[in-house]
Amino acid sequence: MAQLDAVLQAIDTDLEASLDRLFDWLKIPSISTDPAYADHCVTAAEWLNRELQGLGFETAVRATAGHPVVLGRISGETSRHALFYGHYDVQPVDPLNQWDVPPFEPRLITLPDGRKAISARGACDDKGQVMTFIEACRAYKKVTGSLPVGLTVLVEGEEENGSPNLPAFVEANKAELEADVALVCDTGMWDAKTPAITTSLRGLVYQELTITCADRDLHSGLFGGAAQNPIRVLANIIADLHDDQGRVTLDGFYDGVPETPTQILEQWKHLDLDDFLPQVGLKTPAGERDRMMIEQIQSRPTCDVNGIIGGYTGEGTKTVIASQASAKISFRLVGDQDPKAIAAAFESFVRARVPADCQFTLVHHKGSRALALPFDMPDLTAARSALHDEWGVAPVTIGSGGSIPIVGDFKRILGLDTLLVGFGLDDDRVHSPNEKYDLASFHKGTRSWARILAALAQG
Repeated sequence: MAQLDAVLQAIDTDLEASLDRLFDWLKIPSISTDPAYADHCVTAAEWLNRELQGLGFETAVRATAGHPVVLGRISGETSRHALFYGHYDVQPVDPLNQWDVPPFEPRLITLPDGRKAISARGACDDKGQVMTFIEACRAYKKVTGSLPVGLTVLVEGEEENGSPNLPAFVEANKAELEADVALVCDTGMWDAKTPAITTSLRGLVYQELTITCADRDLHSGLFGGAAQNPIRVLANIIADLHDDQGRVTLDGFYDGVPETPTQILEQWKHLDLDDFLPQVGLKTPAGERDRMMIEQIQSRPTCDVNGIIGGYTGEGTKTVIASQASAKISFRLVGDQDPKAIAAAFESFVRARVPADCQFTLVHHKGSRALALPFDMPDLTAARSALHDEWGVAPVTIGSGGSIPIVGDFKRILGLDTLLVGFGLDDDRVHSPNEKYDLASFHKGTRSWARILAALAQG
């Protein structure tokens, strides 16, 4: 305990210097989706590589078919070994005129409520989050000369572009990536005072459906009433996807969907979600009527229409019956739901509702399974205790409505469960102008990782 106290004190003392280091990294415009910034992505990777080398890691900037990966490894005081993942690439900054300060000129700002925050592109997503972990390692090296556990650090440069080359990299280097547990710091807190551990990620099935009826657009005065209208066919299909209780109607859709453990539901009942829908101008939950809203967004499967295209949408009027109509439809999966089975069920569902003289095509995008940590996982228990010690309140165990495919790759390729512990807040404006990261998130996030590393060493 005395050793940990000394490490935490070093983090406090070194806060200003750690901000300077983060600011140096944030100044590099490592936008992965724009080829014009490819050299900057390399610069960002090389910057982190030097930082890790300075802490005693054996490191390399490893080439991929896209932007490079930074890979570092170091032994620890115990035999336990963890794999830490993050990304150095950032989103584009458009529209630039909506930024209050230049996106690659990081600085501390004061928010209207008095909070201090780091303002820059990448401040939260994900350079600031990565640096909470790196700075915790730095404090250990400064105080003790070593780390509580062995670490492999894997930081990529294509997360904002869908990580197209990372799964192949993990597969090709799985011997180097062996570990007892994976750590990801690209998530958020429940609120500014309550930490969270994400224990489940929903999977994804994404379909593009096109209905074709006539061989060309038709005059609605001449053909209306007799000709099939693909927009109406499509609308009927979409309307049939949910029943009046908000449940998805695909055959077998709920196969493999688990019930959330009672102890988690009891915890969730006490969470404040009063502002969740009002903040976007809504009031009434639209999911399964017999479920709490937090279940609807975290632990239950969903079906949503993400876009509809069809007919004339220009200015004024044009009385046509379109020949085609299309929709983009996504399913978020939980538990043991099988993406292939869901895609097949959707195709059968559509086929049963398309009239005989119409055709349909489906584009099946790559799907991903849901992931969940065992609630009795020892490393999860250790992390919960460490976060409680730092924040003074029990961390919330939550699910994520989104998907992080690399976590699935870690499980599939390396056999690793992943602890997802992040310190972002809902108002960090991730992917938007004026992205920020609370100074408290950065400071206490660093202290939290110091505590978690100590706790993992006891496993």
